[in-house]
Amino acid sequence: MTRAEGPNRRHAQSTIVLGYPCLNRTLRDQSNPLRCNRSMQQKTYESRGLPYVSELARQNFTDLYEILSWNLDHDIRFYRCTSELIPWNSQFELPELPGYEEIETIARRCGELIDDAGMRLTFHPDYWCKLASESSDTVDRATAAVEYHADWLDLMGLPRTPYYGINVHIGATYGDKDATAKRFCEAVEGLSPGARARLVVENDDKQDLWSVPELVSEVSDHAGVPVVFDYHHHSFTDRGYTYREAFKMAAKTWEGIRPAVHYSEPQRLRDPDVRPQAHAEYVERVPTWLKKGADVMIEAGQKERALLAAREGSKSERRRACRPESEAN
Repeated sequence: MTRAEGPNRRHAQSTIVLGYPCLNRTLRDQSNPLRCNRSMQQKTYESRGLPYVSELARQNFTDLYEILSWNLDHDIRFYRCTSELIPWNSQFELPELPGYEEIETIARRCGELIDDAGMRLTFHPDYWCKLASESSDTVDRATAAVEYHADWLDLMGLPRTPYYGINVHIGATYGDKDATAKRFCEAVEGLSPGARARLVVENDDKQDLWSVPELVSEVSDHAGVPVVFDYHHHSFTDRGYTYREAFKMAAKTWEGIRPAVHYSEPQRLRDPDVRPQAHAEYVERVPTWLKKGADVMIEAGQKERALLAAREGSKSERRRACRPESEAN
């Protein structure tokens, strides 16, 4: 599979790029909260229909622009957008929305801001999005989810490349990894060109599920899907590889596009009673080699606050390292 080149970055490839997912706590907690995940339950959708979807989508894209602007003001150039940007999109095509042209205009403003600033925006459909399921209904729903996420990226006018990735998990083995990998690759081939060009797959967080080396050999080598290395997840599925070794394996699947990776730290280090997969509210230190080799999505409970704290911590470390020995003592 041939992949499109990534966009021209306004900052050098050596620049460290950190990101955060979905919710901006600072903007949500202000007197006029900003968020782009307004949604509704099925009962509300059935009673209020597409006009209400349009209202929420318009508000979500309007707030997305403000969140992206805030990110840029704070030199944050990597952001994972919510999967509730346009609620219930599996039930309709975008042009069917009342006031579609206005929504498209706002979405294009978001895309222009992203492109002009050299920002990176990605999506991560919910964990139920299982393209390799044994259930055809589940595969159909998962395919629809990947497709409408791709439609949103098209709506914003962003290139069809894994740089603007749609991140999924295989998330199960169904008792036969070889057959599961084959079903996943078949589902990938059935996607539209715009969805297939943006699809990326991430290693799982349970020992018997999908590791980086398995995703590389069983999925990426066959379907051309880049592998997203999740640092924390690797502790559950290391298969004897170090963190650096697994990262290098995943990075090669990006074929010239700067990889995206996920970094989190286990909350269990601070609270032994929580499940081992749980993310901490903050991160202590993102490995330097990881920051130099990829754009790093920090998955922490405090979202952008965790990112800013991690970045400030790195600056403090560099300042200490640069102090003369006499001053340091």
